[in-house]
Amino acid sequence: MLAEVVAALGSESSDVGAERLRIGGLTPLTSIDFPGRLAAVLFCQGCPWRCSYCHNPELLDATAPAALPWAQVHAFLDRRRGLLDGVVFSGGEPTLQAALPAALAQVRALGFEAALHTGGMYPQRLAALLPHLDWVGLDIKGPLHRHGVITGARGSGLRSRESLGHLLTSGVAYECRTTWHPGLFDADELVALADELAALGVTHWALQECRTPGGAPFALAPARIQALSARFASFTLRRA
Repeated sequence: MLAEVVAALGSESSDVGAERLRIGGLTPLTSIDFPGRLAAVLFCQGCPWRCSYCHNPELLDATAPAALPWAQVHAFLDRRRGLLDGVVFSGGEPTLQAALPAALAQVRALGFEAALHTGGMYPQRLAALLPHLDWVGLDIKGPLHRHGVITGARGSGLRSRESLGHLLTSGVAYECRTTWHPGLFDADELVALADELAALGVTHWALQECRTPGGAPFALAPARIQALSARFASFTLRRA
């Protein structure tokens, strides 16, 4: 099973074991990062995007050494069997690292369910991992024409939509989420984004308030929030 995932990720991953996964931090217990589960969160080092509101900027540098060796993480998880339901791979961007499939396989071998937080920048890698995931949180940064400005990466919007397509056809439980404030794009564009996602088949969407120093406040009228929520079977508004 692992060999199939590694092969799908490309030959450069074929000899990369879990011990090569660079973990920048660990949250030992959360009830919010993996819906319906008590989980630990592993923060993977490195991200190719540079979103201005990133809340984990210390994880952006892909060359930074691991804060925790995989052996220590594995030992921690082994001690938590029967106490935790799952493990979340977050970041940074977990799919940046070729060691992710091996680490994911080890987590599942310990009996945990597995979740992934991703921006969807590597659609084929995500597609290869989906059969081995129980839940995915996919960030949709904004409308296609704004996406590259938000992430600092040309073509990032198309990558995220391709990843979304893989996710929606996989049957894996998920949440799409968008972090927003008026300085990123205006409220009319936010409504258009909601329409786009609903038309693509998204049924679970979370709108997250973005607070930046000196940034504009979260300014959506209750009626507009209600209109957004009506487009989705499941809608969550998260305020900072």
